[in-house]
Amino acid sequence: MVSTDRLLAFAAMSFLLIVVPGPSVLFVVGRALAQGRRAALTTVVGNTLGAYVLVVAVALGVGAVVERSVVVFTTLKLVGAAYLVYLGVKAVRRRGALSAAFTGDGPAHSGLRTLWEGFAVGVANPKTIVFFAAVLPQFVDRGQGHVMAQMLLLGLVFNLIALASDSVWGLGAAAARHWFAGSPRRLALVGGAGGVTMIGLGITIAATGKD
Repeated sequence: MVSTDRLLAFAAMSFLLIVVPGPSVLFVVGRALAQGRRAALTTVVGNTLGAYVLVVAVALGVGAVVERSVVVFTTLKLVGAAYLVYLGVKAVRRRGALSAAFTGDGPAHSGLRTLWEGFAVGVANPKTIVFFAAVLPQFVDRGQGHVMAQMLLLGLVFNLIALASDSVWGLGAAAARHWFAGSPRRLALVGGAGGVTMIGLGITIAATGKD
């Protein structure tokens, strides 16, 4: 199975990507401001379930191919890295989007609907899709076999980190809405720093080889 070193390295890279405000974080923040903590946490659970569906899809669809083809892996890695850089540049250019999320407002929805909408955002998150397709195979030890099982385990680690991080964003947004709303520049700085981090991750992925 996955070695401790690989697991820790993957967890560290996952954390760096997860803390960057992306579609899921913006959605959770908007829900926290519009409907409160309960809606935010329900949204987080939905996001996490949606993201793990992506893990399963990648493990079943991509894992078998990557296990036999270094060319496929390299292609996925470079395309994924390029897209992460693109998303990072986009995040820097649109760093005011996080501020816009804090003005969100709307009617309260049922818990099931909130869960479903969170799931839809999680399963359609381009940042997560690219990360799983490009990065998951990179941390799999092909020599140990059970490639799909390794991907599922790594994906579980990613989702546990995401669950904790997104929950903090949601709770923080609900608790500090007035402080953030009073200074849009603070939010712009957060969004800009997140974009730069994403660009760095993309470059790192492209430059890292596979053992």
